[in-house]
Amino acid sequence: MQLVIRRYHPSDKDVVRNLFSSGICEHIRPCFHNAMTSPLYLTITLALCAAGYLLSSTMAAVLLPAAWIGLVYYCCHQLYAAYVREKLDTDMQDITGNYLSRPDDCFWVAEAEVDGRAQVMGMVAVVGKRSGKEKYGELFRMIISPRCRRMGLGFRLAQTVLDFGKERGFSKVVLETSSIQVAAVALYTKLGFSLVVTHTDTEAPLWVILVARVTVLKMEKHL
Repeated sequence: MQLVIRRYHPSDKDVVRNLFSSGICEHIRPCFHNAMTSPLYLTITLALCAAGYLLSSTMAAVLLPAAWIGLVYYCCHQLYAAYVREKLDTDMQDITGNYLSRPDDCFWVAEAEVDGRAQVMGMVAVVGKRSGKEKYGELFRMIISPRCRRMGLGFRLAQTVLDFGKERGFSKVVLETSSIQVAAVALYTKLGFSLVVTHTDTEAPLWVILVARVTVLKMEKHL
Protein backbone atom coordinates (compact mmCIF):
# COMPACT_ATOMS: atom_id res chain seq x y z
CA MET A 1 0.00 0.00 0.00
CA GLN A 2 1.49 3.31 -1.14
CA LEU A 3 1.02 5.93 1.58
CA VAL A 4 1.44 9.65 1.01
CA ILE A 5 1.62 12.13 3.90
CA ARG A 6 0.20 15.54 3.03
CA ARG A 7 -1.27 18.60 4.72
CA TYR A 8 -4.87 18.45 5.82
CA HIS A 9 -7.48 19.86 3.44
CA PRO A 10 -10.98 21.02 4.51
CA SER A 11 -12.52 18.26 2.38
CA ASP A 12 -10.91 15.73 4.76
CA LYS A 13 -12.93 16.96 7.74
CA ASP A 14 -15.60 14.28 8.00
CA VAL A 15 -13.32 11.30 7.47
CA VAL A 16 -10.70 12.74 9.83
CA ARG A 17 -13.29 13.30 12.57
CA ASN A 18 -14.63 9.77 12.11
CA LEU A 19 -11.14 8.27 12.21
CA PHE A 20 -10.35 10.28 15.33
CA SER A 21 -13.53 9.09 17.07
CA SER A 22 -13.07 5.42 16.23
CA GLY A 23 -9.35 5.52 17.01
CA ILE A 24 -9.84 6.94 20.50
CA CYS A 25 -12.83 4.73 21.34
CA GLU A 26 -10.76 1.65 20.45
CA HIS A 27 -9.02 2.12 23.81
CA ILE A 28 -12.18 1.45 25.82
CA ARG A 29 -11.96 -2.35 25.60
CA PRO A 30 -8.25 -2.70 26.46
CA CYS A 31 -8.75 -0.17 29.26
CA PHE A 32 -11.55 -2.32 30.72
CA HIS A 33 -9.52 -5.51 30.28
CA ASN A 34 -6.48 -3.95 31.92
CA ALA A 35 -8.53 -2.81 34.92
CA MET A 36 -10.50 -6.01 35.44
CA THR A 37 -7.48 -8.30 35.17
CA SER A 38 -5.51 -6.39 37.79
CA PRO A 39 -5.03 -8.33 41.07
CA LEU A 40 -6.91 -5.66 43.02
CA TYR A 41 -10.01 -5.74 40.82
CA LEU A 42 -10.03 -9.53 40.64
CA THR A 43 -9.95 -9.58 44.43
CA ILE A 44 -12.79 -7.07 44.67
CA THR A 45 -14.91 -9.07 42.22
CA LEU A 46 -14.38 -12.32 44.11
CA ALA A 47 -15.02 -10.60 47.43
CA LEU A 48 -18.35 -9.26 46.17
CA CYS A 49 -19.30 -12.76 44.97
CA ALA A 50 -18.46 -14.15 48.39
CA ALA A 51 -20.35 -11.37 50.16
CA GLY A 52 -23.44 -12.10 48.10
CA TYR A 53 -23.15 -15.79 48.83
CA LEU A 54 -22.79 -15.14 52.57
CA LEU A 55 -26.01 -13.17 52.39
CA SER A 56 -27.58 -16.50 51.37
CA SER A 57 -28.69 -15.01 48.11
CA THR A 58 -27.68 -16.39 44.74
CA MET A 59 -29.02 -13.25 43.14
CA ALA A 60 -26.82 -11.04 45.35
CA ALA A 61 -23.81 -13.21 44.52
CA VAL A 62 -24.45 -12.35 40.87
CA LEU A 63 -25.70 -8.77 41.11
CA LEU A 64 -23.01 -7.36 43.42
CA PRO A 65 -20.05 -8.30 41.17
CA ALA A 66 -22.11 -7.45 38.07
CA ALA A 67 -22.73 -3.95 39.40
CA TRP A 68 -19.02 -3.54 40.14
CA ILE A 69 -18.02 -4.75 36.67
CA GLY A 70 -20.61 -2.42 35.14
CA LEU A 71 -19.17 0.52 37.08
CA VAL A 72 -15.65 -0.24 35.87
CA TYR A 73 -16.83 -0.50 32.26
CA TYR A 74 -18.78 2.73 32.58
CA CYS A 75 -15.67 4.56 33.80
CA CYS A 76 -13.50 3.15 31.00
CA HIS A 77 -16.12 4.09 28.42
CA GLN A 78 -16.75 7.52 29.90
CA LEU A 79 -13.05 8.36 30.05
CA TYR A 80 -12.52 7.99 26.30
CA ALA A 81 -16.03 8.84 25.06
CA ALA A 82 -16.06 12.12 27.00
CA TYR A 83 -12.65 12.97 25.55
CA VAL A 84 -13.95 12.39 22.02
CA ARG A 85 -17.05 14.51 22.61
CA GLU A 86 -15.03 17.38 24.04
CA LYS A 87 -12.47 17.41 21.23
CA LEU A 88 -15.05 17.09 18.45
CA ASP A 89 -16.75 20.20 19.82
CA THR A 90 -13.49 22.18 20.13
CA ASP A 91 -10.30 21.82 18.06
CA MET A 92 -11.61 19.05 15.78
CA GLN A 93 -14.61 21.21 14.89
CA ASP A 94 -12.38 23.73 13.08
CA ILE A 95 -9.19 21.89 12.12
CA THR A 96 -8.09 24.52 9.64
CA GLY A 97 -8.49 27.37 12.12
CA ASN A 98 -6.87 25.51 15.01
CA TYR A 99 -4.00 23.76 13.24
CA LEU A 100 -3.27 25.55 9.96
CA SER A 101 -3.66 29.24 10.73
CA ARG A 102 -0.15 29.81 12.15
CA PRO A 103 3.25 28.94 10.67
CA ASP A 104 4.29 26.92 13.75
CA ASP A 105 1.18 24.69 13.60
CA CYS A 106 0.33 21.94 11.14
CA PHE A 107 -2.01 19.01 10.58
CA TRP A 108 -1.16 16.12 8.27
CA VAL A 109 -3.06 13.14 6.93
CA ALA A 110 -1.70 9.91 5.48
CA GLU A 111 -3.50 8.96 2.30
CA ALA A 112 -3.54 5.70 0.35
CA GLU A 113 -5.35 4.53 -2.74
CA VAL A 114 -7.73 1.68 -1.91
CA ASP A 115 -9.86 0.11 -4.64
CA GLY A 116 -9.08 3.01 -6.90
CA ARG A 117 -10.11 5.65 -4.37
CA ALA A 118 -7.94 7.82 -2.11
CA GLN A 119 -8.63 7.19 1.58
CA VAL A 120 -7.24 8.80 4.74
CA MET A 121 -5.43 6.17 6.81
CA GLY A 122 -3.82 8.26 9.53
CA MET A 123 -3.30 11.72 10.96
CA VAL A 124 -1.11 13.76 13.24
CA ALA A 125 -0.89 17.41 14.28
CA VAL A 126 1.52 19.76 15.99
CA VAL A 127 1.00 23.08 17.73
CA GLY A 128 3.85 25.50 18.35
CA LYS A 129 4.06 26.83 21.91
CA ARG A 130 6.28 29.14 23.93
CA SER A 131 7.58 29.02 27.48
CA GLY A 132 9.57 32.17 28.12
CA LYS A 133 12.09 32.38 25.29
CA GLU A 134 11.80 28.67 24.47
CA LYS A 135 9.75 27.63 21.44
CA TYR A 136 8.61 24.03 21.31
CA GLY A 137 5.95 21.90 19.67
CA GLU A 138 3.24 19.67 21.08
CA LEU A 139 2.20 16.60 19.12
CA PHE A 140 -1.53 15.92 18.96
CA ARG A 141 -4.09 13.67 17.28
CA MET A 142 -1.86 10.76 16.28
CA ILE A 143 -4.33 8.19 14.93
CA ILE A 144 -3.60 5.25 12.62
CA SER A 145 -6.29 3.24 10.84
CA PRO A 146 -6.30 -0.47 11.82
CA ARG A 147 -5.72 -1.25 8.13
CA CYS A 148 -2.31 0.43 8.20
CA ARG A 149 -0.85 -0.62 11.52
CA ARG A 150 2.48 -2.41 11.76
CA MET A 151 3.48 -0.82 8.46
CA GLY A 152 5.65 1.96 9.86
CA LEU A 153 3.05 4.67 9.32
CA GLY A 154 3.10 5.80 12.95
CA PHE A 155 6.86 6.21 12.75
CA ARG A 156 6.57 8.23 9.54
CA LEU A 157 3.88 10.53 10.95
CA ALA A 158 5.78 11.17 14.17
CA GLN A 159 8.98 11.77 12.21
CA THR A 160 7.08 14.28 10.06
CA VAL A 161 6.32 16.24 13.23
CA LEU A 162 9.95 16.05 14.39
CA ASP A 163 11.26 17.22 11.00
CA PHE A 164 8.76 20.08 11.00
CA GLY A 165 9.87 21.01 14.51
CA LYS A 166 13.50 21.23 13.43
CA GLU A 167 12.54 23.42 10.48
CA ARG A 168 10.56 25.75 12.73
CA GLY A 169 13.34 25.97 15.32
CA PHE A 170 11.60 24.08 18.11
CA SER A 171 13.80 23.14 21.05
CA LYS A 172 11.76 19.99 21.67
CA VAL A 173 8.52 18.18 20.91
CA VAL A 174 6.26 17.11 23.77
CA LEU A 175 3.18 14.89 23.81
CA GLU A 176 0.74 13.17 26.12
CA THR A 177 -0.59 9.64 25.81
CA SER A 178 -2.28 7.20 28.16
CA SER A 179 -0.83 4.21 29.97
CA ILE A 180 -3.26 1.99 28.02
CA GLN A 181 -1.67 2.91 24.68
CA VAL A 182 1.26 0.52 25.02
CA ALA A 183 2.08 0.41 21.29
CA ALA A 184 2.14 4.21 21.09
CA VAL A 185 4.42 4.48 24.11
CA ALA A 186 6.77 1.93 22.54
CA LEU A 187 6.81 3.90 19.27
CA TYR A 188 7.57 7.20 20.99
CA THR A 189 10.31 5.58 23.05
CA LYS A 190 11.85 4.16 19.86
CA LEU A 191 11.83 7.66 18.38
CA GLY A 192 13.77 8.98 21.37
CA PHE A 193 11.01 10.40 23.53
CA SER A 194 11.49 10.05 27.27
CA LEU A 195 8.93 10.04 30.06
CA VAL A 196 8.80 13.34 31.94
CA VAL A 197 5.88 12.94 34.34
CA THR A 198 2.64 11.01 34.88
CA HIS A 199 -0.64 12.57 36.02
CA THR A 200 -4.41 12.06 36.13
CA ASP A 201 -5.55 15.49 34.94
CA THR A 202 -8.10 14.84 32.18
CA GLU A 203 -11.49 16.12 31.00
CA ALA A 204 -13.12 13.27 32.95
CA PRO A 205 -13.82 13.47 36.71
CA LEU A 206 -10.95 12.24 38.85
CA TRP A 207 -12.93 9.31 40.25
CA VAL A 208 -13.59 8.07 36.71
CA ILE A 209 -9.93 7.95 35.76
CA LEU A 210 -9.03 6.38 39.11
CA VAL A 211 -11.60 3.59 38.71
CA ALA A 212 -10.46 3.06 35.10
CA ARG A 213 -6.87 2.76 36.39
CA VAL A 214 -5.44 5.02 33.68
CA THR A 215 -2.62 7.50 33.98
CA VAL A 216 -1.54 10.14 31.49
CA LEU A 217 2.09 10.00 30.38
CA LYS A 218 3.84 13.20 29.35
CA MET A 219 6.83 12.54 27.09
CA GLU A 220 9.31 14.78 25.30
CA LYS A 221 12.17 14.65 22.81
CA HIS A 222 14.79 17.38 22.50
CA LEU A 223 15.64 18.36 18.94
